[in-house]
Amino acid sequence: MCLLRFVALLFVAATVSCSNICPNPTVSVSSFTTEDGTVVTNVAYVSQFTLKCSNGATDIPLFAEVGGISLPVVQTGLESYQVSWVEEVNKARSGERSILLYDEEGYANLRKAFRNAEQSNVEPLVVVKLNHPGTYQGPWLNSEFMAAVVATLVWYMAYTTKSKLLSTKQP
Repeated sequence: MCLLRFVALLFVAATVSCSNICPNPTVSVSSFTTEDGTVVTNVAYVSQFTLKCSNGATDIPLFAEVGGISLPVVQTGLESYQVSWVEEVNKARSGERSILLYDEEGYANLRKAFRNAEQSNVEPLVVVKLNHPGTYQGPWLNSEFMAAVVATLVWYMAYTTKSKLLSTKQP
């Protein structure tokens, strides 16, 4: 009986220590977005960040939400993580994006609120900001169009000048 209590106590202790609670998280972020939309069909958003907890917890499984869409968070190192997604070029707006990061418990509560169609009051573990300066769509006038306009103008000027010269030179 004593052995059973000891095993149960170990199980409870392991469960509590595996919950990976991260008090006072600090985040450092580096982000990348596609800025040249002339040859691509989708704009890529990549946010790489490190998460440090005040209690020294590492290897915390995280989940992300951006604009109501759940995204996977990939752990790239001991305290390093990465979130990425794509949007069509014509739907990609410039400005700041908020990436809401949740731990397992917070994400489970968030999914439960979505399933029950309730208003979600779940606080994220941390919010990461990603700034997208905008996507360059190319010049307003293509160089091929400008070359055609210039060639047409040169032809017109040459033709009218030739016509004037021929009309004034009558014997």
